[in-house]
Amino acid sequence: MRKAFFALMLVLALPVAAVEPDEILSDPALEARARELSKGLRCLVCQNESIDESNAALARDLRILVRARLLAGDSDDEAIAFIVDRYGEYVLLRPTVTGSNWLLWAAGPLMLLLAGGVGYSYLRRRARLPESKVDALSETEKNRLAELLGDK
Repeated sequence: MRKAFFALMLVLALPVAAVEPDEILSDPALEARARELSKGLRCLVCQNESIDESNAALARDLRILVRARLLAGDSDDEAIAFIVDRYGEYVLLRPTVTGSNWLLWAAGPLMLLLAGGVGYSYLRRRARLPESKVDALSETEKNRLAELLGDK
């Protein structure tokens, strides 16, 4: 039982160990900025993991690139802009809401509104239908139906 617990803890700790000791900057303030920026950049190999959590070689290269830009004196925005220029906006875990991306951001709420409108329309139409098809019959048709069913 104890071995399984420790194995589980090691597996859970793997993403934390993604940043290797040789990558860490000597200036704690710069390292903190680099870690924060790395959390917002997507690993292009893993795709749904930040480069801060990924063990992929490309993620390591991106972490080193972020640190190099910070050491060169770039601001956080300049470092991110450099990487986006190089790899495209896909590298951002939270893409901007500009350009053609606004359609992607708006698609979810628009689909929800459309589904609500269709559901509302369906329920309104359904409420207007007679409760029973028998109610929509004329007296002659009701009598004939009763004869056929053997009610008379």
